[in-house]
Amino acid sequence: MSKVLDGITVIEQGTFITGPAAGMLLADLGADVIKVEQPGAGDPFRAFKGGLYSPHYQTYNRNKRSIELDAKNPDDARLFDELIRDADVYIQNFRPGAAERLNAGEARLRALNPRLVYCAISGFGQTGPAAGRPAYDTVAQAASGFLNLLVNPDNPRVVGPAIADSLTGFYAAYGILGALVERARTGVGRSVEVSMLEAMCHFNLDAYTHFFSEGEVMGPYSRPSVSQSYALTCADGKKLALHMSSPEKFWRGLANAMERPDILRDPRFATREGRIAHHEQLIAVLDGVFAGRAREEWCRRLTEEDVPHAPMYDTAEALQDPQARHLQLEIEGVHPTLGAWRTVRSPVSFDGQRASEVTPPPLLGEHNTQIRATLASRNPSSRDPS
Repeated sequence: MSKVLDGITVIEQGTFITGPAAGMLLADLGADVIKVEQPGAGDPFRAFKGGLYSPHYQTYNRNKRSIELDAKNPDDARLFDELIRDADVYIQNFRPGAAERLNAGEARLRALNPRLVYCAISGFGQTGPAAGRPAYDTVAQAASGFLNLLVNPDNPRVVGPAIADSLTGFYAAYGILGALVERARTGVGRSVEVSMLEAMCHFNLDAYTHFFSEGEVMGPYSRPSVSQSYALTCADGKKLALHMSSPEKFWRGLANAMERPDILRDPRFATREGRIAHHEQLIAVLDGVFAGRAREEWCRRLTEEDVPHAPMYDTAEALQDPQARHLQLEIEGVHPTLGAWRTVRSPVSFDGQRASEVTPPPLLGEHNTQIRATLASRNPSSRDPS
């Protein structure tokens, strides 16, 4: 299957999540992403569970090639420059100033390649009073106001996956793609900057819009009450989720599925406004009803009545759902030394063709010889492949 970014070369000098996530998104679209890593250790995420191939690393590094280069080694530094001269995109997620110390600052790389799209990802931005502060996922979620919408006020614990890290990678890839489109018109590369703080503030746009327009500071239960969303436990201990939204037909369907038409005659629950105002009381009613039947039975009833719902699957269950299997979300690649490797495919299809092919994440320096040989063939002055 042809790839929409076939022919685009990306040099990624990323670590942990944000930079590698951006590189992976471009790789999923067919770009040749070359991951430049420190000899012997590589991306620190490699070693999070011992060894150099942790699940953390695997998550964000499929469809890439890996080369080890030491910026302090003159031969390696020269090879890095050769990679940049032939590249379309460079990605780094160092703290501001670190790239310059590694001779990978924008000004120097742009002098090597004026067509280069240079992407710098940071925690708090390239300038400003917080620019030099360390930032990880939870820090960005908190600083943007987003974490306040997730944490239970009565039991304040951080929950969920690395949302800020992943989303910042998405925004970086989005900016890179825009710069590549412009470069096709102008022939000149762009500097693309995105910070985790900016990404999460933009992702949190709904909360800010409510504040700007109504002066409302949203909390963890603001949206669920308005959207009429519920997480309910069934008789077998399994959970399902409802998202009723605003159409009254869904509530009529729910009342039918529950065999409780009286609920919609209750003045508290007869209108959308009433259901929002009495959300806690409605949760208590639904909890009692749904505790009376197993989840499979509830799903059958809700499907028959066209009520928006889904089982609350865990990771082991979700991809076994008939719809997930129909969409072929789970795919497999084969690593030349590690064997079969499973992942979830890119969600984007082109011309009806799903992204069913995948290359497993590379071992550290897996493509040292291959990439060095390619550079040597282009430039006879390059050292022999090793």
